[in-house]
Amino acid sequence: MSSVLVRPAARVRGRVRPPGDKSISHRYALLAAIADGVSTIHGYSTGADCASTLRCLRGLGVRIDETGRDPVAGIDIRIEGRGLRGLMAPSSMLDAGNSGSTMRMLAGILAAHPFSASITGDESLQRRPMRRIIVPLERMGARISSSDGRPPLTIEGSRELTAIDFEPDVPSAQVKSAVLLAGLHAGGVTRVLEPLPTRDHTERALDAFGVTVTIDGRAVSVKGEQRLTGRPLDVPGDVSSAAFWMVAAAAMPDSEVTIEHVGLNPTRAAGIIDILRRIGAEVDVIPAESPSPSGEPIGTIVVRHRALVSADIAPEEVPGVIDELPVLAALATHGGELRVRGAQELRVKESDRISALAEGFRRMGAEIDEHPDGFHVHGAHRLTGGEVDARNDHRLAMAFAIAALGASGPTTIHDAGAAAVSYPEFFSVLESLRA
Repeated sequence: MSSVLVRPAARVRGRVRPPGDKSISHRYALLAAIADGVSTIHGYSTGADCASTLRCLRGLGVRIDETGRDPVAGIDIRIEGRGLRGLMAPSSMLDAGNSGSTMRMLAGILAAHPFSASITGDESLQRRPMRRIIVPLERMGARISSSDGRPPLTIEGSRELTAIDFEPDVPSAQVKSAVLLAGLHAGGVTRVLEPLPTRDHTERALDAFGVTVTIDGRAVSVKGEQRLTGRPLDVPGDVSSAAFWMVAAAAMPDSEVTIEHVGLNPTRAAGIIDILRRIGAEVDVIPAESPSPSGEPIGTIVVRHRALVSADIAPEEVPGVIDELPVLAALATHGGELRVRGAQELRVKESDRISALAEGFRRMGAEIDEHPDGFHVHGAHRLTGGEVDARNDHRLAMAFAIAALGASGPTTIHDAGAAAVSYPEFFSVLESLRA
């Protein structure tokens, strides 16, 4: 599916269960691989990025069996853990595909293994910055070669990692996770001091596997040599995927979408919910009576359209909604205005999401100002539709589709197949909500 035609819609209505959370799926698989015993994961993400994590782990000697697959509930897998430092040297280069999460977090684990492993990825991933993990992991004792700080990476691990205190320059849950995963294998206590809070899925997952994690304000610490115990796990629905339906319902009159079994982790869900309410949407959150067995809160979100107003997203809010910013920009094309600053991290995602977003929206008839660290969408007039290029970026492909629903004419999205990275079912679900 290289191109998709999206026609305007009067409204969207229905019920949706989003795919398993991509961020959580990565973490459960990685931790299960270095745990003692067997872990079973229900609802593992169907996206290509999470398949890349499984492919890399299999290349490191981890036995992973798929035991079930459902287009709604996701994939069920069984992972036989190899314990701390138990991975095997790969016989060939590992391929992380389009997944920066796979490369960065797996690097933290490989840093503690006494062999050489090389990881590459697709053309997009090979442009993404990796120095932010190279610096702390080399401080801990690994040796990492790269192409000027970009993939492919060759990691020469060490059995004798040293615990460090580390303060990242950029708020990043992936960087925090890479350092903590290396710290699990290091002597002493490894501590990461975040400049701004980021999603805490790694901390919750470590706790679920029996690891003690200490949290003190913005500091997260883990003591090395703690063993992980395999266990059953349930992956909540991905709130970043749900955000597209939340925005679609907020954008168009007489719309209402109910999203079931979705993750309500406050470090992920609170940001998008707060911003949608600020822009004018009606959002009801119904928590489940108990969290998932692995400690992640889950529940139901219902979104209804109300009149849209202008809003700003401040720099300190950006880490909590970094993945949702493209679809929030799409919301502003339906009315109101949206101003975002402090989001320069968007320029080093799967594409330069600021410039690609601005170019695509202009081709659809939007008025958008581009800034070095953000953008300003003026929603004063209706889009016309047109032809846009998603630049092989899954979130842009889906954001353009949500914007296209409010246009006066059809929109052709090139590279729309990129949506399969995180949400293979996206376009079929879109059609079901339109109906």
